Amino acid sequence: MWFANFFIGGSMTMILPFISLYIETLGNFSDTFVQNWSGWTFGITFVAAFTFSPIWGKIGDRYGRKPILVVSAAGLCVSVFAMGFVTTVWQLFLLRLFMGVFTGFISMSQALISTQTPKHIAGKVLGTLQTGSITGSLMGPLIGGAVADALGFATTFKSISIALLLSALLVLFGVKEQRIEEEAGRQASYTSKEVILHIIRHPVLLIVMLVSMFVQIAHFSIQPILSLYVAELHGTANIALFSGIAFSAAGLGNLLMARNWGKIGDRIGYIKILVFLLFMAGIVYFPGAFVTNIWQLVVLRFFLGVAIGGIIPVRIAYIRQEAPISMQGEVLGYNTSIRFFGNMIGPALGGMLSGFFGFASVFFVTSSLLVLSGIVLLGTMYRHPALSGHQSHSH
Repeated sequence: MWFANFFIGGSMTMILPFISLYIETLGNFSDTFVQNWSGWTFGITFVAAFTFSPIWGKIGDRYGRKPILVVSAAGLCVSVFAMGFVTTVWQLFLLRLFMGVFTGFISMSQALISTQTPKHIAGKVLGTLQTGSITGSLMGPLIGGAVADALGFATTFKSISIALLLSALLVLFGVKEQRIEEEAGRQASYTSKEVILHIIRHPVLLIVMLVSMFVQIAHFSIQPILSLYVAELHGTANIALFSGIAFSAAGLGNLLMARNWGKIGDRIGYIKILVFLLFMAGIVYFPGAFVTNIWQLVVLRFFLGVAIGGIIPVRIAYIRQEAPISMQGEVLGYNTSIRFFGNMIGPALGGMLSGFFGFASVFFVTSSLLVLSGIVLLGTMYRHPALSGHQSHSH
């Protein structure tokens, strides 16, 4: 499963650095046209994923998660392969839309692993799983850039589709899914209305899911302007390399700590760790506005990665604890939708803020969002101690 996540994580990010360059090769377009269409083509995948995640989650709860993983990887494989043959921007746009329908692979694999793992070690196991997709997404852009330089964009798409096919085969032949029986007295299936009511009736769970959105907004608000900020700090020499280092620093921090935060969460309670990590991320984001050279930014990005790396596995382990098994896929599907919503808002917000108020404003607003999320979660934890307590109540 780790390797499948590694391939998917890598494949999804491999094409991001050069989507705008690929669009330029499809015709003689103005810069504004290319920038606009890069944004639309990048974002449309999240819009489709936002819509389809809960649907896949629900099907997975009913029929098992392994078949969905195979279908998802195969769908990604076909859409990326076809991208190597496009001749117009519209075709690329529609294929990115089609790709979004199948983008739930990583969240579905989290649902599969979380239901197959004993509750008391869920954080550690999910943290380990997350390192797969992070390692993939760290190496993806580097490998993608190198392959594109050497062999051209079309060949890159075709070679990525091979990695995706490999993921489908790895899951098909390498993963055994045990059907977990629901605990005695729990119902075997839930309507979507019942699932949504379950989330609303658990205020801590609802806040944790909303926090997911703010974390993604924070994480993505910097993405569109990071390379511009790096250029301002460092000058334009080797800009791609230095932007890559600044991007990857967060991934590295993420990679080193994801599993450890999961382990600590298993031991002392997921909500306490989440509150701590949100405050830490908020505090680390703030000084980004005042850095005077690139290396200060890289160090801050590394610590941001350390904090954000723990938020994902700890959050999923908590959802695992609070949602009955036969609705977990759908609950995680809604959580993924909320995250994708954050992915859509983040870049737009970052672009707008930096356009009107300069780069520093992005750091101030993002930092405030994270600290505010921490305060709200802390308040909810104190108001509903029974719902945010450690495993004791869930056995």
